[in-house]
Amino acid sequence: MKRGIFARVVLVVIFAYLFFPIVATLLFSIATKWSTTILPEGYTLSYYQQLFNSPEFMQSLLRTIFVSFATILLSVLIIIPSMYLAIVYYPRLERLFEVLSILPFAMPGVILAIGMIQMYAKGPLRITNTPWILIGSYFVLILPFMYQATKNSFRTINVKALTEAALMLGCGKLETFAKIIFPNVLRGVISAALISVSVLFGEFVLANLLVGDNYETIQIYLYKLQKVDGHMANALVASYFLVILLMSLILIWVAFRSEEGAKNRGRKSSKGVGV
Repeated sequence: MKRGIFARVVLVVIFAYLFFPIVATLLFSIATKWSTTILPEGYTLSYYQQLFNSPEFMQSLLRTIFVSFATILLSVLIIIPSMYLAIVYYPRLERLFEVLSILPFAMPGVILAIGMIQMYAKGPLRITNTPWILIGSYFVLILPFMYQATKNSFRTINVKALTEAALMLGCGKLETFAKIIFPNVLRGVISAALISVSVLFGEFVLANLLVGDNYETIQIYLYKLQKVDGHMANALVASYFLVILLMSLILIWVAFRSEEGAKNRGRKSSKGVGV
């Protein structure tokens, strides 16, 4: 009994520690004055009104959403098929993928940014100060998260056995991957995408060094805004949390719908076999 009460107290303390900064940010974003009291002396939504009426905010938010989703889509299109081919046809390449997935942790963002600027500032492929160099650097940044999450999903299923069974039943290689393998690892892909969204929305170093004001993202806009008005900066952070929450719910909904569709297809196929 005492252990149960102690565990609940610990959980309450942990949740309070995690949520207190968020609650404080929300309160400060709607406070008219908050200096000598526990709670704000007054409340207002004028800071949110000013923020959402600002064209710079909407542009920077849309740019960040575009860059984040483009990076995640590029990662899915490259990493998932590559891992599938390595597991089924080229097992020796798995070690190479593991090494590549560790490298971003050993490479600081400043070094990565300087290297990319030197490489793509000259020559035929000049993409500095454009969103494309940001997407490329973000692809490297989220590589460990995408790789580890999808790797765990591949481990939960017998990829080789499923592939061999599908090929024996007359499915093509591309059809096997698209209709059998990918739906089974989709939950891991969604988990990796959720982590990547949080990482990319909070990344500042690469965005500041690679594009700066030429392609102002939400991180750069927040950095400039916090020097002007702390209340509006907190309103931006609160809106930032809301956008990430909505994007996460959309990804979870997509995963849920895909899982339900896979179950329905499995039921229909089992009924067909029974008949």
